[in-house]
Amino acid sequence: MITPVLLAGGSGTRLWPLSRKSYPKQFADLGQPDTLFQSTVKRLAGKGFRRPVLLTSEDYRFIVTEQMGGAGVLPEAIFIEPSPCDTAPAVLIAALFLQASDPDGLMLIAPADHAIPETQAFRQAVDAAILAAEAGSIVTFGITPDRPETGYGYLELSGEDHPKDAPEPLKAFIEKPELARAKAMLASGQFLWNAGIFLVSVRAICDAFAQHAPEMMAPAQAALDNAKQDLGFRRLDASAFAQCPKISLDYAIMEKADNLQVLAFSDGWSDLGDWEALRRITDKDALGTALVGEATSVDCKDSLLWSTAEGQELVGIGLENIIAVAMPDAVLVADRRRVQDVKAAVTALREKGAKQADQFTRDHRPWGWFDSLAMGPRFQVKRIVVTPGSQLSLQSHVHRAEHWIVVEGTAHVTIDDEVKMVGENQSVFIPLGAIHRMENRGKVNMTLIGVQTGSYLGEDDIIRYEDAYSRT
Repeated sequence: MITPVLLAGGSGTRLWPLSRKSYPKQFADLGQPDTLFQSTVKRLAGKGFRRPVLLTSEDYRFIVTEQMGGAGVLPEAIFIEPSPCDTAPAVLIAALFLQASDPDGLMLIAPADHAIPETQAFRQAVDAAILAAEAGSIVTFGITPDRPETGYGYLELSGEDHPKDAPEPLKAFIEKPELARAKAMLASGQFLWNAGIFLVSVRAICDAFAQHAPEMMAPAQAALDNAKQDLGFRRLDASAFAQCPKISLDYAIMEKADNLQVLAFSDGWSDLGDWEALRRITDKDALGTALVGEATSVDCKDSLLWSTAEGQELVGIGLENIIAVAMPDAVLVADRRRVQDVKAAVTALREKGAKQADQFTRDHRPWGWFDSLAMGPRFQVKRIVVTPGSQLSLQSHVHRAEHWIVVEGTAHVTIDDEVKMVGENQSVFIPLGAIHRMENRGKVNMTLIGVQTGSYLGEDDIIRYEDAYSRT
């Protein structure tokens, strides 16, 4: 049996403004029935697979459980990383966890934000790698390239004879190349894209860390041993985890190991790491332009017009090789040849203090979500949606009062010692300083319009007394 180890903590800044730190691409709506995260979970579930082990951050823990529920898959464990430490510490934590229960089992290490449309073909590739992994090899899955891509790392094949559709020895990892070298590698037929997906036995990966990154073993084990159970999550010990170096699995292990093999996969893959990758998989018109959402093209060629702004039409006229993305709070316009530079734009936005760099207008919470409809001096208007069976924390505010108007469903509202039901078209006032809570005990989403007034309206103006989601 294979245990999927899913890495779900990345922020995907090259797909800004659709992907941001507060809600990255693996969880975002890309116009498909499932998110990338849900597709990954489903792809690695069912016959031959155990329940997955996930590693994610504090910010995404409830998003992970909500979307796993939507995918119909239960996790074996969800580990919360106290801080970003890249992929090597995360993989080691998972391996040490599995070592206690299944040291001879296999683990399939996979990012949670890749698109692999042909699920059955990928499972067949995994099956073809099992014997090599059971024999002690680390098997990586390389993607057969169809263009001279400069945004991916590459895997160099050894060229040795091997059975068809079976792994072969890996000669070297190659960093992202310049265009000329990428063209030469494509022409040679001896290179594959590095997808960052690995099949390996628990014992072999633990041995690899002990040999090539021994300094990580003790702090990772301590972070695991001292982890705290919190609802359905396991919080890794922060002080021990901080002693792990921030390093990728490739740098820490894969570029040093001598037991690597690679299996070529040719049935479709994309990391959807930038807007050009997303344009490539989107349906296009006769002029090669992809339209998503409320978008209109007039003589645009080989472009992408992507709009998610409700009630806002994006119109392109005479554009060529342009990426145009419109969202309620941010607009991106870029030359297709410069999509790799979107990450630099996010850095520039952070330096100037623009909240759009990392935050959406919609804020996802464990009880549902809210978005800001209007804001001005001393007031803010929000739309708040609470999912069935959920509740906000028992809280108070120092600087603001609130008016709640229910427009859908029924709210059970606590204000100090009073509890009341507030139905559709009814409202309630929360005085400044009052201890209050809102619950949705119904079976449909409860929606209200909240009007906040006061001298300070920041989300940190919350004193929590009780919280069903263990937030502080």
